[in-house]
Amino acid sequence: MSSQNNKSLTTIASLNKLKSESKKFTCLTAYESTMASVISDAGIDVILVGDSLGMVVQGHDSTLPVTMDQLIYHLECVVKGNKSSHIMADMPFMSYSTDDLGFENATKLMQSGAHSIKIEGGEWICKMANTLAERGIPVCAHIGLTPQAINRIGGYFVQGRDTDKHDLMIAEAKALESAGAAMLLLECVPDALAESITSQLNIPVIGIGAGAKTDGQIMVVHDLLGISCLEKPPKFVKDFMSEAGSIKEAIQLYDISVKSGIFPAEEHTFF
Repeated sequence: MSSQNNKSLTTIASLNKLKSESKKFTCLTAYESTMASVISDAGIDVILVGDSLGMVVQGHDSTLPVTMDQLIYHLECVVKGNKSSHIMADMPFMSYSTDDLGFENATKLMQSGAHSIKIEGGEWICKMANTLAERGIPVCAHIGLTPQAINRIGGYFVQGRDTDKHDLMIAEAKALESAGAAMLLLECVPDALAESITSQLNIPVIGIGAGAKTDGQIMVVHDLLGISCLEKPPKFVKDFMSEAGSIKEAIQLYDISVKSGIFPAEEHTFF
C-alpha cells in the first residue's frame, strides 16, 4: 500500500466531482497533528475534527461537554499535520443555539483552518445553513442519530425506520440542500433510507451506520484501530487494525475497502 503524499487538496468541488462520477470517498476523525498527518498521507479525503473527542479523548460519556475553545485547540493541531485532506470541524453543543452565535463560532472555526463546518439538526438549521453558505462557509448538515440530542432521543437508536420519520428525514435532507448545505451526514439510518436520500440529493452524502450506498463513509479513527471507548462497539464499526501491520496500513485498508465497495458490508448495516 503506497503513500499518497502527492495528492492535491480535497475540496467541496472535488467531492462533488466524485459524486457525479459515482466514486466513493473516505472520512476519518482526527484530534491531533500526528494522526492527522498519517490519515492524510494514507489518502483519506476528509478529516473531521469531531466533538466525539469528548468521548474518545476526554473520557466523557457524551459529546455534550466539549467547548468551542477545546474544539478550536484540536482543530489547530490537526491543521498543522494535514497535507491534502479536506478538514471539517464540528460545531459543539449549543455553539449555534442562536443565528448570531452560530455565525460567530463558524467564523472562528474557518479562521482556525477548517474548510467546512458540520452542524447537527434537521430543518430548523436551514436558515443558518443558508446564512453561512451565502457568506462562504460550507456546511455539512448532520441528521439521523444526532449525538448532541442524545438526552431528547433517549439512547443511541437507529432513526427513520417508521414511515413518518422516514418521510420526514427525506424532506429535511431536501430542505437542507435547498438551503445551501454543501454536504449531508447520515448517522444510524436504515440502508434503504440512506440510498433514497443519496440518490435524491445532488450534494455528497456521508454515512456512518447508514449502509454502503452513501457517497462517502466516516468512522471514528479509534474505532477503526480497535480501541473504541465503548465496551461494545456499534454494529457499523470494523476493526481494521486486526488485519493490518501498522496504523497507516489499517487506515489505507479502510480507504481501499470503502472505495472498492467492500466496506461497509451487510453485517455493518441497519435494515
